[in-house]
Amino acid sequence: MGNAHGHRKNRRDNQNYSGSYPTPAPPYYKYGPPPPPLSQPQFPSSATQPQMAHSLPYACVDASLRALAGQAEGFGRSAIGGLHGPLYHVTTLADDGPGSLRDGCRKKEPLWIVFEVSGTIHLSSFLNVSSYKTIDGRGQRIKLTGKGLRLKECEHVIICNLEFEGGKGPDADAIQIKPNSKHIWIDRCSLRDYDDGLIDITRGSTDITVSRCHFSQHDKTMLIGADPSNVGDRGIRVTIHHCFFDGTRQRHPRVRFGKVHLYNNYTRNWGIYAVCASVESQIYSQCNIYEAGQKKVAFKYLTEKAADKDEACSGSIKSEGDLFITGTEAGLMSENVISNSFHPSEYYPTWTVEAPTDALKHVIQQCAGCKCIPQPAEAAS
Repeated sequence: MGNAHGHRKNRRDNQNYSGSYPTPAPPYYKYGPPPPPLSQPQFPSSATQPQMAHSLPYACVDASLRALAGQAEGFGRSAIGGLHGPLYHVTTLADDGPGSLRDGCRKKEPLWIVFEVSGTIHLSSFLNVSSYKTIDGRGQRIKLTGKGLRLKECEHVIICNLEFEGGKGPDADAIQIKPNSKHIWIDRCSLRDYDDGLIDITRGSTDITVSRCHFSQHDKTMLIGADPSNVGDRGIRVTIHHCFFDGTRQRHPRVRFGKVHLYNNYTRNWGIYAVCASVESQIYSQCNIYEAGQKKVAFKYLTEKAADKDEACSGSIKSEGDLFITGTEAGLMSENVISNSFHPSEYYPTWTVEAPTDALKHVIQQCAGCKCIPQPAEAAS
């Protein structure tokens, strides 16, 4: 019960966040007052807190089609997708050929890809996404099955409002980000039932945000960092927020080497563990809701040996303001391990975080995942 920050402090706990929480002009969400010291986190009062339904980040990105670009929070905040390219209209559910999603994703120029059809696209092979692409499923209901998307050596990709279900075969991930891809934002997607992972981020890929996604009916949900031999994964940086991990078995996420900021996620009824830290990983878990089912321990640690080190080690998880309910045990390690964790304010000055409450839990349940929403209008040039 309660949160885990309690008496656990390190040197950075007595400092304020770097930067402030400004009130930018629309379409940004209005932040609350400047945050207090980290050792006793507080949240906007009822006088300044907006209505809960509007407290999710970037609530106004649907005001116009391209308002989505560059609006991610966290490590993927620079992702612009196909902002500077023309619209590409997907007019067929065929796996390939003119007007197909695959045809648009392989083109080298920036494109903002939208759909004129609804339905299921069966992928017979991985669909490679090239740089400067937005795959925007708003306005239609698009499900990808068979295989998934592969983001290989690309940058500035936005994936929004898609369903992924029923991927088959070895190494079948819904979204596979490797190698050396960066500035990626995955927002409002529903992912379930693939033979391997739902989202894998490995082999030097970095500066990625996963937000408002719904994960369900799956075992190995999200892997960050390939294996102990891939020491280049020390550069991985990922933000995961306002996601709903809904009864998935493990890896919410599992992390090797990388730095991962988790905030305002709702993880419930896992089958093995909620979050796993392995070799040299640094996880900052902030104001999340962990609700156990039969397996009570949220945090797990696995010891592995990096290829360039003589001794094996685990990773660290710093918990700040997390809520552990229905008998959940945090499973935090000793103070000296926790103190090694990074703080996200070292990398970005602002993000939208609020107290982990029942109200937030219900909002995440309602808002995470692919939704039937109108396609925003293209702004006049």
